[in-house]
Order: sequence, then C-alpha cells, then structure tokens
Amino acid sequence: MANPVFTDLPTSIFEVMSGFCRETGAVNLGQGFPDEPGPEAIRQKAAWAVVHGSNQYPPMRGLPELREAVAAHYRRQGLDLDWQSEVTVTSGATEALAAAFFSLISPGDEVVLFQPLYDAYLPLVRRAGGVPKLVSLQPPEWRIDRAMLEAVFSDRTRMVVLNNPHNPAAVIFPDEDLALLAEFCVRHDAVAVCDEVWEQLAFDGRVFRPLMGFPGMRERTVKIGSAGKLFAMTGWKVGWLAAAPELTKALAGAHQFLTFTTPPNLQSAVAWGLANSDDWFAKMPLELTRSRDRLTDGLRAEGFAVIPAQGTYFVNLDLVGSGIGVDDRTFCMRAVKEAGVGTIPVSAFYDENPVTSVVRLCFAKKDETLDRGIEALAKARKLFA
Repeated sequence: MANPVFTDLPTSIFEVMSGFCRETGAVNLGQGFPDEPGPEAIRQKAAWAVVHGSNQYPPMRGLPELREAVAAHYRRQGLDLDWQSEVTVTSGATEALAAAFFSLISPGDEVVLFQPLYDAYLPLVRRAGGVPKLVSLQPPEWRIDRAMLEAVFSDRTRMVVLNNPHNPAAVIFPDEDLALLAEFCVRHDAVAVCDEVWEQLAFDGRVFRPLMGFPGMRERTVKIGSAGKLFAMTGWKVGWLAAAPELTKALAGAHQFLTFTTPPNLQSAVAWGLANSDDWFAKMPLELTRSRDRLTDGLRAEGFAVIPAQGTYFVNLDLVGSGIGVDDRTFCMRAVKEAGVGTIPVSAFYDENPVTSVVRLCFAKKDETLDRGIEALAKARKLFA
C-alpha cells in the first residue's frame, strides 16, 4: 500500500495554475521563476565543465571548490564556517530540507512551523514522523510575537523551521523577531532549520541577517542556501546545508541516501559564480526592485491594495482592501480562466485556518510580461465589481 503522506496530497497549486497558463496562453505571474536565463558567464562555465571536466561522481559532500566558495560567501554575513566539516552540497534546497528533516526528526518530535509556508515542509516533516505545531502569521506585517511562540513550544519541541526572507509573505523578519525566536530555541534546546534561499533579495536598503548569527544559535542552526535563487536559475537545483560538525554529520548521512551527489559541472560553475559575481549580487536586487515597483505602481493605479514586498520575487494583493469580496481561490481561478492571468492564492500555503484574502504575484519578469499582467488583473478586478 502507498504511504498516505504522499498519496493523499493534492496536485500543487503551482502546477495547476501554470497548467492553465500553458493551456490558455495566460500571463503567468503565479509560479516563481524569472523570465531571464541567469548570468551568461556562469552558464558558460557550466557548459565548459560538462565538455572538458569530469562527469563522474563528485565527492558525496560536494566539490571542495564549491564548499569553500559557500563558506567564503557567508563570511559576508558574519559567519565563520569550516568548509570541510560544516558545508554539504545538495541537489537543490528542497533536498537539503529533506535531509535536515529525515536526519534530525525522530517519530513524535514536535516541529514548529510558520504559516503561510512552503508546501514541501509539511509532507516531509510528517514523513519523518514529526508532529507539526503551526503558528499562523497575519497580514500585512506577518510578525512573530511571544504569545505565538509560547503557544507552540514545549518540552517535546525538537525543531523550528524558519523561511527568511519569507515566501509568500515577502517580508524580511526584523531583528526583534529573530532574537525572540532564538531565545525560544535556546530555552527549549531546539534545532532551527533556516530556509534562507532568498537571502540575496533584500530591497530598499534592508539587510538580511541569518538566524545562525544570533546568540546561542551557531551550534543549533542548519542554514540552507540555493544557487538557483542566488543566480536566478531555478532549474539548476544546486543547494547546500551549513551547520556545526555534529549536525553536519547527520545531515550528510541523510543526503548520501537521497541524491548522493549533484552534477559536477553545475557545482563547478556555481563555485566560480560565488567568487566572481559581486556585480551580479549588487545589480540583481536593484533590477528586481524596479520590477517590483513597476508591477506595484501599475496595480495601485488600477485600484488594487498591494502589501509592500521587502524581499523575494513576490508581492501580495489584499483582496478586501481592493474592494473584492471573494476568497483568494475564487479570484485566482476566475482570473486565469476569464481574464488571462495566473496568480497564486495564499491560502494554499496554509494547512489550517487559512488567510483567504491575499493573492501572490511574481514580479521576476520582463517589463512586457508585467504590463500584460497588470492589464489582465485590471480585467479580473472588473469581474467582481
């Protein structure tokens, strides 16, 4: 018999909406991938490496050059990592999450998660035997407070999972929230698994700070990164885990029986990219800020209430504030079928008691795509006038 954790899962809302967009030619502002192909120099390095480099198994924990490059990259965030004992390369950040959950959760352990949440978290936690303890963040600020944490932390708490910058809320948690979460992790001896794949995308002068850098967190944090997000090449599926040696030993043990390794040409190209992309890291957030503002300004001119986006590829619409009296799923399904634009209902990121008045849009698109999206969303708004 099949495992019900996975057989009972519905088709992902991202696949559903992208499928409608493919079938109808609708503008896809739903699924989070850029229109642009990513830095050419890094792609050229990958092409050269697949022709001239090794195509056999690289080391299970990743090419030394990439692990060294990851450690060097994180020195910019004030983290001092030993590449040999504290960095493991994975086949994308989702595999890194799976390795963390499968190696660090024992059946019955309680795991604190924040809704809205990335849809892979819950099935992986449940498959590992974990018991989810859900915290519901509320728009428009999406803040963490003490009462929330006191309601879910207990002497059975083994892990907390934090996504920062946060998808789909598009916020960067302030230092006060992170310090509060660190306090609870230390008090309850919990491991923090930090999905920080959007770390390079902080807008309007904001500075991203990793939870690992807060007092008491260095030895109890698993930091997850993604080359696909850093370089806007989401299909590459090159990620990594950074953690103290004792945690890394367990993480690598799970990784070796999940994917074992990751294509060596991509690892080599990412290593080069991390060491040679200062211009890209400076330019990318500015270009995305411009795209965010183009979409946001256009939608506000059409009467939409837009929740400010502090990071990631995403911005959210407040349906109630926009004068739209239907739930997010109804709006999204009619928008794609009748107005020609794909969007994502934020209620899809909840397991219980969902917020049903927020719709997520991706702005990592060309200007013409954004302009078509604004036009189509204006048409969608009129459906509910």
